[in-house]
Parts: sequence; structure tokens; C-alpha cells
Amino acid sequence: MNADDLARWTRRRTAPRRTVRLPAARYAYPVAVGASGAAWYAADSLRHRREQGSGYELGADAPPVGDRAFLRTTEALTGAPISVGNDIELLINGDAIFPAFLETIRGAKKTLNLLTYVYWRGDITHEIADALCEKAREGVEVNVLLDWVGTLKMDGSLVERLREAGATVAKFRPLKPYAVRRLDNRTHRKLLIADGEVGMTGGVGIADEWTGNAQDPDHWRDTHVRVRGPVVRGLQGAFIENWLEATGTVLVGDDHLPDLDDDNIDEDDESVAAMQVVRSRAGVGDTNIEALMFLAIASAREHLDLTAAYFAPRPAFTTALCEAAARGVRVRVLVPGAKGDKQIVRMAGRESYDDLLDCGVEVYEYCPTMLHAKSLVIDGAWSSVGSVNFDNRSFQLQDEATLCVQDPGFAAKLTEQYERDLEQSEPIAPGRWAQRGLRERAAERALTLIRREL
Repeated sequence: MNADDLARWTRRRTAPRRTVRLPAARYAYPVAVGASGAAWYAADSLRHRREQGSGYELGADAPPVGDRAFLRTTEALTGAPISVGNDIELLINGDAIFPAFLETIRGAKKTLNLLTYVYWRGDITHEIADALCEKAREGVEVNVLLDWVGTLKMDGSLVERLREAGATVAKFRPLKPYAVRRLDNRTHRKLLIADGEVGMTGGVGIADEWTGNAQDPDHWRDTHVRVRGPVVRGLQGAFIENWLEATGTVLVGDDHLPDLDDDNIDEDDESVAAMQVVRSRAGVGDTNIEALMFLAIASAREHLDLTAAYFAPRPAFTTALCEAAARGVRVRVLVPGAKGDKQIVRMAGRESYDDLLDCGVEVYEYCPTMLHAKSLVIDGAWSSVGSVNFDNRSFQLQDEATLCVQDPGFAAKLTEQYERDLEQSEPIAPGRWAQRGLRERAAERALTLIRREL
């Protein structure tokens, strides 16, 4: 401590003390608990949960995504079993998704399990509630799990109607004074499973925004899938996991988990489509989804097409994409444009454009409406469709699930849709991007401070 520091310290110690009015005694304890709880929540919430700030290193050359060796690696890394003998339908936008959704509900004979992050308002919310109520009155076991935060805008009368019809409705992680810190950790999964035999997942929420065919800014662009076969057990497992936490009840028995295995199909036959459901939960350390994405990007050899509704990658993922481009992979990233619903996330994600464009990654912003799809296609052989966004919220803070498909036919369908989306998107030109204003740059840079929460 030098002379100036000593003088300042002495003045502080000898200055007259200000009188501070303290709360009444009966308020002192709750005020102190609330303040300490808020500080604890903020400190933990803003802390990055991974031990390492960088990405991963592969101990050997990554197997091509079209090889079964790649699936065996993802199985070992994430615990997601490889499944064969499945059928899959690709569903684009509400005009295709909701008819399949309602058909799946109406076709159930024993059990219906619905989990959603978003259940808001509009005619479709009543139509789905009516279909669920009808099945419950028929004697089908109907379980509905709603994320507490994501369904705050839901019409409460729908919950009452469901319960009166005999459905069991639960809220996932409602606000509780002793668990404020977990308010940031939601279930973002979107799942519908009928009789344990038919399952649906993807990006679609239940609200009028998802109806239609992305024909205007009021109707969003999204991707969903419907599957039949053994892989449905993985979707059911993702539901059962969240249901157990919310209700304390384990769903068991053939009505939820029937025997769907086809012993006549050779799992190692690489001409047969194989699937996995990879799910992850918030926690300290790496999540399954984060590890899966790193491995998939590192394994790309020729093409990588990413669609992300919310794109705010931390530097490790920006580096992974750039390393793929440096290997000669054509990397394309499609994200929402000016009609996106969360411009703060868009602005935070734009801060990474400089690095991505400099290393050869192609970036496109979708123009017609909000792009809410979440998909990844690599080398025309492996694909992922689910609820996972390309941001820290999906990788670290939320419960997520994605369906991974190793099949060139399905990858081709997703690629065809990707090309149609690019026709309605604006490419980010490197030279033009570098000329944007200082105000935009400053805003983008400032938002990196909260990127961990986006």
C-alpha cells in the first residue's frame, strides 16, 4: 500500500458514518434471505457450467457420420441406444404438422403423453385440448406436462377442461421461493407419444403462430417429425424423465413401453436407417446435446447445413464451425432475419458473424417470417431434428431432446427443404457486413456479456 492508498483508506475509516435505516425486525430476515438468494441465483446463473471454455479434441480421426462407427461413438458418449426398423415422416409447417398431431392423438387407444414448452393461445390450442379431452373421456390415460414458464400465456380454462375430462395435467418446475435458482432451467422438449408406438418431436409449439404454411409474419416456419418403431421408446423416456420430476410418478408397463423391437433387422447393416433419441438435462459439466453437436461438427467431411431458431454460439462452437470449414467442409448456417421473435438473441448471435465469415462459413438470414426450425444435416447421411437451438440455453440450461437419423433418404428431404428456405433468405455478404455501423457493433459486443443466458 503506497502513501496515496494509505491516505484514502484512513479517510474512509475516520469519516463520519452515515445513518442507515434498517427494516423493521420482522422484515430483516426475509429481506436478507431474499437478497442472498438473488445473489446466489445470479452468481450461479451467469457462471458458465462447463469446466473448460474451449471445445473438444478427438483422440483419433472422427468416423464419417454415415458409418455405424459414428453412431456407436454417439451411443457411448450420450447413452442414446441405436435403433433400427423405424418409419419417419418429415413434416414442414403447421399445415402438415397439426393434422398429423391431431391424427396421432385421435388414434391413441391406451395412453397419450404430451410434453410441450409452449402452449399459448388461439384456435389450435382449443382444438388440441378438445382432442385430448375426448380421448380422456374414452378411457385413454392422458398425461399432459406443461413447462411453467413456457405456458404462462396459456388460457387457464383449458387446464381445467382437461382435468375435468380425466386427464392428468402437471406443471414443470413452477416458481417456488426456495428454488428460485432453477427458474432458468426449463424443459424445452416437445413430445407427443401415443400408446408408446407413435411419437412426434421437433420445434413446434402449440399456438396460432405455428399454424399455416409460413405464408406471412404471423405464421412461423418450423420442422417436426413423426416416427413409428423402437425409437419411440427414446421419446417416451424423455417424457417419463420429466414426468417423474414433476409428479413423482414413474410410468411403466406395456401401455407406455410396448415391445417394438424387430429382431429380423441387422443393426450393423449400414443400408438400413438407424436412429437415436439424444436427450440432455441442465447441470454442471458437459451435457449430452453439447457433446453430440461437437462430435457431429468434428465428423463432417463435405457438407454441414445448420438451421437454428436461436443462434448465439459461444466461441468454442464458432471455432468448431470454422475448423470444419478449414477442412474443406461447406458450412452453411441459416438463422432468423428481421422478423425473428427475439431480436436480442439475433443481435447476440450476429457478433459471431465476423469470425464465421472470415473463415469461410456461409451465413443466411430467413426473411419471410420467424424461422423456428432446429435441424442439422451433415454429408447427406446424418440428420438431427428436435428442440435444440444453437445457443447456451439449449446446450447447458434446458432439458432438450433431438432425434438423430442416419439415412441418406431422410437427409435428402431435409436438404431439399433447406434449399427452399435459402431461396427466401438473405446471404450475409462478408464485405457488406464489415461496413455495418459502430452502433450495431457496440450492441452486438455488449450482448456477449449475457450470451450464456440466451
